[in-house]
Amino acid sequence: MRLECVPNVSEGRRPEVVARLVRAVAAPGVAVLDVSSDPDHNRSVLTLAGEPGALLDGLLALYAEALEAIDLGRQTGVHPRVGAVDVVPFVPLAGAAMSDAIAAAEALGAAVAERFDLPVFLYEEAARRPGRSLPEIRRGGVAGLAARMASADWHPDFGPARLHPRAGATVIGARFFLIAFNVVLAGADLGVAQAIARAVRASSGGLPALRAIGVWLESRGRAQVSLNLLDYRRTSLATALSAVAQEAAARGARVERTELVGLAPEEALLGSLAELLALPSLTPGRVLENRLRETGEDLPRHAVEGA
Repeated sequence: MRLECVPNVSEGRRPEVVARLVRAVAAPGVAVLDVSSDPDHNRSVLTLAGEPGALLDGLLALYAEALEAIDLGRQTGVHPRVGAVDVVPFVPLAGAAMSDAIAAAEALGAAVAERFDLPVFLYEEAARRPGRSLPEIRRGGVAGLAARMASADWHPDFGPARLHPRAGATVIGARFFLIAFNVVLAGADLGVAQAIARAVRASSGGLPALRAIGVWLESRGRAQVSLNLLDYRRTSLATALSAVAQEAAARGARVERTELVGLAPEEALLGSLAELLALPSLTPGRVLENRLRETGEDLPRHAVEGA
């Protein structure tokens, strides 16, 4: 039984630190599938897969390294965060159930609190209290969470009812596949990006199962709408991008490029392509490489490279 795990750490500007974090988490039995870092967000997203026990060992090593290398009091970046290891979601893969992901989240939460004296908030499917969504936990940033923790209603699920002096808090949970998708705009300032985000996100009456924020990318001199698709079956990548493009055009801006953070399920990518092409019959079985692999073959190298 295997799970996907996607820890988000508050470091995206020091490649040597990110490399140490990756080495730490790569315990026996843990596959590191992807590492995506961004200096403006000052954040790295690691995509892992493995058995729950192996993931637990690797993640505890990741926390140990992160708590040594990251001081949240000095960390800056445009992405909201409350912890050095900010959020750690578990996602069931084939052969696993959501209950397995919840059990892994609870086991990690208990272990992190005990070993590192770190407050742990459970969220999404693993949440034990109402209102423990990720945006609500992050509301107001570190200062906002610290203020709420003074109330018994906002004590963490594990660990002390106070923030760690360097590492803040950590949010651990279980969920369906989430797709992090950024849209970089041309001809837009921060205000325009924020207005677009308000227009398209679910909390403002926009598209279902979509979260969005507008940020400014100082290193690129561009505004960005950062999207989280909580359920691509309800709002596809194509639908989300179309909505952002329409809202941008109405404000005199345009989509310059998009970015996929981490990995996305094939179904989500092919589904959006089918939507754009008006080709409902586009399924994994219509992809040449997939059919060839079923027979133990693959495309010749020159075909892949276009030579």
